[in-house]
Amino acid sequence: MDLKTYLAEHFPNLTLEPPLFYDWDVAIRFELGNPLMFGINTEHYMERVYHRSLDLFKALHGQEDEVLLITQAYFADKPKHKVKKLNLYSKYIKKKEPIRALRLEILSGLDCELDEFPDPRNNMYRYWTKCRVENLKYNQLIKAICNHDVGIKPMIYHRVYFINISKKTIFHIYNDRGCDVISASREELMDIYKEFNDWILDYDRDRINNVFLG
Repeated sequence: MDLKTYLAEHFPNLTLEPPLFYDWDVAIRFELGNPLMFGINTEHYMERVYHRSLDLFKALHGQEDEVLLITQAYFADKPKHKVKKLNLYSKYIKKKEPIRALRLEILSGLDCELDEFPDPRNNMYRYWTKCRVENLKYNQLIKAICNHDVGIKPMIYHRVYFINISKKTIFHIYNDRGCDVISASREELMDIYKEFNDWILDYDRDRINNVFLG
């Protein structure tokens, strides 16, 4: 399963960069954490963040589903010989086969103007592999993703995307405040739209309702 081929077939012209919600028509943006709650009770705030992110993940992904686990990282401050040493996959995947099959694609010039020469320090390193959901330690992985901006360990600094090959959805937690879910078809997200409607970010609710109620 080649990542570029899959995206071109099911998500044509989509750039796998945030904000996914604004770059794809069939999309939902959910609120994970209420910023007003963070300063009042951080522990309670993070409990809600974990609860919502995990419930959404489990609603989108069955144990037997195959997913592409994608990590996009920048290493401007690291020596070149350390760039490929990303241990996220060995920590959060139970089986060795997907780790051995890990692919790396180096994307350059993403933030350059047309007349600028690409700076290697701005290269994006995209790692990805395929595995079943049942072989992912997704509870720990998702919590580590949510921990990044609030400074709680363990934390993951890089952008992580879950592409459900079977259901043609993409799940991305952009920070502890929210996550984006997009799909190749409206029908695939209809159940999650109904079940977790109260969690939809109110700022974008009208746009989302137009997609699913139109």
